[in-house]
Amino acid sequence: MTASLPEPIEPQRDGPVRVLLADDDRLVRAGIAGILATAPDVEVTAEAADGLEAVDAARRHLLDLILLDIQMPRLDGIRTLERLQTDAPGTPVAMLTTFSDETYIADAIRLGALGFFLKSDDPHHLIAGVRALAGGGAAFSPRVGRWLIRRQARTRFDRSTRAQALVRELTPRQRELLAGVGKGQSNAQIAKSLHLSEGTVKQYLSVLFTALGTENRVQAALIAFEAGLDGDR
Repeated sequence: MTASLPEPIEPQRDGPVRVLLADDDRLVRAGIAGILATAPDVEVTAEAADGLEAVDAARRHLLDLILLDIQMPRLDGIRTLERLQTDAPGTPVAMLTTFSDETYIADAIRLGALGFFLKSDDPHHLIAGVRALAGGGAAFSPRVGRWLIRRQARTRFDRSTRAQALVRELTPRQRELLAGVGKGQSNAQIAKSLHLSEGTVKQYLSVLFTALGTENRVQAALIAFEAGLDGDR
């Protein structure tokens, strides 16, 4: 049985994407901030040198995205992410590190991270990822994305069977929405392809995640992948 769709609420954005950048290395922060400054629609609103400063800044600023280094003093990125679920609920968080450690990736996704970037990523990829996250999407370093696929492939049969069963219970429109999520599309991209407003897509996705029993966009995207809705099978 599927849930009914609520009346859409139209979101409004005026101004650049407001980013909190947290990294204990001052030079790294300056480098990343410099990369983001090349995008006219992105603004580093606040910076933090450790997790505790990041939590405090998240409370004080109106933000569209938080970029967290994994290795930080006083409060590391994973524990900071956990704190932000309470202190800055609803603000997308992406993890930023120098390596792709499987344990960190798994922990970050479990705690609700919607992105995972390596500091060695191409600057254009970082900027595109920031825009996607601020637009309601998810974004991962290509190497992290490949790890996610390999991880899922290890238990593909059982997960695929479950995912296909979940998808069969969805309405045709919900399957279209899930396919867009599986392809990594932002709310704006999904809205354009389905001829809907972004507000409608946002509300529809909330109902879709409830129907799937997922907590965030990444988990829904994994179901789309396992069910073959991502367009890659």
